[in-house]
Amino acid sequence: MGDFCQIDKQEIVKRYKPIDKFTHKGLQGHALIIGGSYGKMGSVVLASKACIKAGAGLVTAYIPKCGYDIVQISVPEVMVVSDDYFEHITTINYEFQPQAIGIGIGMGQDPDTQQALHLFLKMNTTPLVIDADGLNILSQNIEWLSFLPKKTILTPHQKELERLIGKWSSEEEKLEMVKRLCLEYDLIFVLKGAPTIIVDNKSTYENTTGNQALATAGSGDVLTGIITSLVAQSYKPIDAAIIGVYLHGLTADIAYPEVSYQSFIASNIIETLGEAYLHIVT
Repeated sequence: MGDFCQIDKQEIVKRYKPIDKFTHKGLQGHALIIGGSYGKMGSVVLASKACIKAGAGLVTAYIPKCGYDIVQISVPEVMVVSDDYFEHITTINYEFQPQAIGIGIGMGQDPDTQQALHLFLKMNTTPLVIDADGLNILSQNIEWLSFLPKKTILTPHQKELERLIGKWSSEEEKLEMVKRLCLEYDLIFVLKGAPTIIVDNKSTYENTTGNQALATAGSGDVLTGIITSLVAQSYKPIDAAIIGVYLHGLTADIAYPEVSYQSFIASNIIETLGEAYLHIVT
């Protein structure tokens, strides 16, 4: 069966690393968020804003040209590199070395984008968090999993997971199928849902924070930004996943009494991250 652990405050405090008072942005990690396409630039705005809000020293967004003004104006703290093509990503070229990369959000599945992802995955050695269309493209090209750096974090929701591993008939079978893939390729899965479950080889972690307020558009994009940020800040991938899902859920628990389940949106997660951090350090 493997180990089972509930992610509670005690587990987070064990893993949380206080920030050195003499640190500077260059020591807090540079994260790269790759994604977006025409009509889906909001995903990159949310992920990159969450990434810097979660503590990364520097964040760069790599996007198609159509999103340049959108991201620059929406999140002035984030730098932007754009593809030459207007509507979607056709190549992935950047001239710096990030500490972590979050890829896939809002990027669509155009054949050019699939080709760009293929070439990127073959060349890349930087720690990765893969979400959304990144997962959908992988599910059509399952052999590409062998290109992923060890402990790459995949963050599928139920439908994305089904595309990756096929249908299951029970929760037990689902977890067994995920564990097999984890072991074969040495991956970490964040299975988004109620509750969110993290699988790392034979170990399973169940998150204890969060509520139905998180069932809203963009919530997963924000989670990708938070986890990528933590990896960039030199957390081990498993610790980044555990702290990330806990903080993400905690924002909904903190904000719910004032905002309600219905009116809580993905931007509220980002706005409440500071309070969530204070909750775990006090």
